[in-house]
Amino acid sequence: MSSSIASTRFSFLDRSRTREGYDAAQALRDTVTLAGTAEALGYHRFWVSEHHSVPGVAGSAPTVLAAAVAAATSAIRVGTGGVMLPNHQPLVVAEQFGVLASLFPGRIDMGLGRSVGFTDGIRRALGRDKEDAGAFAAQLAELLGWLDGTQQTHPHVHALPAEGLRVPPYVLATGEGAAIAAAAGLPLVVGDLRGRDRLVRAVEDYRAGFRPSGWAPEPYVIVAGTVAVAGTEEEARRLLVPEAWSMAYSRTHGSFPPLAPAERIEALAMTDKERGLFESGLRGHLAGTEETVAAGLDLVIKETGADEVLVTTSTYDREALTDSMRRLARIAGLG
Repeated sequence: MSSSIASTRFSFLDRSRTREGYDAAQALRDTVTLAGTAEALGYHRFWVSEHHSVPGVAGSAPTVLAAAVAAATSAIRVGTGGVMLPNHQPLVVAEQFGVLASLFPGRIDMGLGRSVGFTDGIRRALGRDKEDAGAFAAQLAELLGWLDGTQQTHPHVHALPAEGLRVPPYVLATGEGAAIAAAAGLPLVVGDLRGRDRLVRAVEDYRAGFRPSGWAPEPYVIVAGTVAVAGTEEEARRLLVPEAWSMAYSRTHGSFPPLAPAERIEALAMTDKERGLFESGLRGHLAGTEETVAAGLDLVIKETGADEVLVTTSTYDREALTDSMRRLARIAGLG
């Protein structure tokens, strides 16, 4: 194992992807089960995500799901990757994390993003519009003020039981996210691995602009992306097939479908456009045998100086996913 990998934390984010033949309830139960696997294997943290009105994703309420994950585990850190702050009132977010941190002290992370619903209809249903993402920095400052008791916008109002609790905040970088994280003095979560030059630039800009805060005295970088490890290169590639097809289908049909088995996807007659998007979706990830992935991880960590790798792999075959997590844990020397 390289020294760079040995000094890096490894964590897992599950988006509660639905699968053909299984309902949303099963996807959520799968997430909770996967968290137990991650804990047993020695991963540092396990995060869940927020998506609204996406048929292929069951995870629409991350703080609720994080509570279920934390209740089913005992040591692994649990959090959100992330709560999309423009969709919510900062006071309510503070209260939710205050409840989580009170029930599971020392284990809760508050990952925050600036995305809004991805269609006009979803945004209207949430009472938001595209421009609301531009208020993320102000919302973030308000949220942190609710936690440390410094907010003055609403005198005599307190976020209970959150006020005074140390719930570590993390900023998910999309667009201006890296600059906002640096200015606020917060840890950064940035991806994905396929746009390596853009990823490295974002990390460099973040470190250059970082201003120490009471939340983080120095920069902390979590690099997120798909990592698939298997006994052969072809087996690892097949782990990527369901997500690659789901993304290609969404871009050509306007809807995001549940994950399908790799063998069914490989038998499909795709249009040229579908085929191009599908093949593109298979490229750029860290996928292969343990030796191949170890070399790829070593390069990514050295290029970015990442303190942590957040694995975001989704696939249809849960046994293959668990095997991939186990092989990655072996590469990283976890446990």
